[in-house]
Amino acid sequence: MADRCDPPTPLASGRDADIFVIDDRRVLRRYREGGDVAAEAAVMAHVASHGFPVPRVYQARGADLVMERLDGPTMLSAFLAGELDATEAATCLADLHHRLHALPPRLGEGEDDRILHLDLHPENVMLTPRGPVVIDWRNATEGPADLDVALSAVIIAQVAVEEAHPLASSAATLLAAFVGCVGGRVLTTLDQAVAMRRNDPALTSGERERLDDVAALITGLH
Repeated sequence: MADRCDPPTPLASGRDADIFVIDDRRVLRRYREGGDVAAEAAVMAHVASHGFPVPRVYQARGADLVMERLDGPTMLSAFLAGELDATEAATCLADLHHRLHALPPRLGEGEDDRILHLDLHPENVMLTPRGPVVIDWRNATEGPADLDVALSAVIIAQVAVEEAHPLASSAATLLAAFVGCVGGRVLTTLDQAVAMRRNDPALTSGERERLDDVAALITGLH
């Protein structure tokens, strides 16, 4: 199924990948610019072996990842629909960070290294019958746990500072709740997290220009 052919209409599309339905159990995630999903699949297998909630991986080859098809809304959809309030969503995000960073690192090159998702925000959490499941592990690496927490805050804050964004107000509410859950951990590596986002080639020039406002907003919540 991961062989390249003319695929059906995508189930969903992100900035750099499309998801296609294979059957009622599996989906295919295909990166449009190619690449190798081996490292992503290895991280997912590692965290799954320690009980962390991720989709099951059936096959990883080239730019194609065949995974478990999940039932349920994203955390973002549930939050916007009023099925979760800001405190519940923020608490869930903080708990997922805590659980992830409690796992043993896969590579463990540094004494304080932990597994980092580096894209853990409400669109990458699926609320399934078995509980929240974290998706999209392409950016995963290892490093200081606080960097992962700070980057989640930065990603949410980027929506909050974009005045014309229809979700700006909701993002600001969620950000305040998330910072309230994780406390000062956000500030310890905030500069590094902002620098990482600034160097992200997927960001638009406008998003980069607003990163100073992002840092100011997060700092002001402490």
